Amino acid sequence: MTTRTVRLCAAFVLATAAAWASAQTPPIKPGLWEVKSEGHVDGNKTPPATDRLQGLSPALRAQIEASMKEKGISMGPGGVSRICFARDSMDPARWGAVASCKTEYGPRSNSSWKWRSVCTEPEMTIDGEAIFANPENYRVLTTTTMKRRDEVKTSQRALQAHWLGADCGDLKPFDPKR
Repeated sequence: MTTRTVRLCAAFVLATAAAWASAQTPPIKPGLWEVKSEGHVDGNKTPPATDRLQGLSPALRAQIEASMKEKGISMGPGGVSRICFARDSMDPARWGAVASCKTEYGPRSNSSWKWRSVCTEPEMTIDGEAIFANPENYRVLTTTTMKRRDEVKTSQRALQAHWLGADCGDLKPFDPKR
């Protein structure tokens, strides 16, 4: 599995983790969610991580997709993924902290959560906001500044999530510890 691909997939999970990892349970329904992702790096639109998988060998792509499915995320084309949230997988106590990151939470309401994460491995800062339109729709907006070698890159990511239903089918509930 390439380091870059793993980081791209991990970025999706980290954006969600930072939003949830606090003393408050998100005001959304448990069940199957469709998540559309768009991103920009230094102002230039980037192809979705799911589309970047298409350039990998079929065996490596299958390995990455199976690994993400084991975590409760089904990766689809065009930056569209599905994730299953069980009520207990949304429990903030299960998320814990990312060892190399320190997160400070800003204002929180039933409709918006803000945070800032500063990480040492890799060296990056993430400013984020989760916006809850209602229990069946939310957005996560992040701006990440990452230092790799002597180069600094700034990226923006927008995740738009829509609840599909209570039944997750064959997709396991997302487990932040997996």
